[in-house]
Amino acid sequence: MILWELFKTFFVIGSVSFGGGYAMIPVIEAEVSRHKWLTTQEFTDVIAIAGMSPGPIATNSAIFVGYQTAGLAGGIVSALGMLLPSLAIILLVATFFYRANKNRVVQSAFYGLRPIIVGLIIYSAIKFAISNGIIGSLSYHSLSLLFLFMMAFYALMRLRMHPAVVIVLSGLIGVTLYS
Repeated sequence: MILWELFKTFFVIGSVSFGGGYAMIPVIEAEVSRHKWLTTQEFTDVIAIAGMSPGPIATNSAIFVGYQTAGLAGGIVSALGMLLPSLAIILLVATFFYRANKNRVVQSAFYGLRPIIVGLIIYSAIKFAISNGIIGSLSYHSLSLLFLFMMAFYALMRLRMHPAVVIVLSGLIGVTLYS
């Protein structure tokens, strides 16, 4: 029964979520909370691991949630549930995209979706910041996390450092500050 619930849940998420993996995180989080598959802290850890793992974060998250909930079979059915709708939609869209892309209504719809996707990504980042104590009470811990965030953001945006380098440096700083 749990395998069917995992497949069905991630199939629905994969069917109705737009904007890429980061925009899907709030939807996944809502479903994981609703089913009580993981605690907020466990889900935050899943997202951290999924974000550092190769591949799409939403699919990685589905696999991790499925695995944590029902082992290897859970990971497999969660991945299938997440991937099948995208595969079907991509095949369908690819068939008609060239002709439909020139349609003004289609272009307008895609243009209108952009700010919503950005909003979902920002919402997800704020939720994670709150659940990890980056936003909240003013303490040494929260201020140091906020400072680390600002430095990582600066390194990415201004110094144009590679994300992998920023991740490694942030991890090393984390070991230094929080061990």
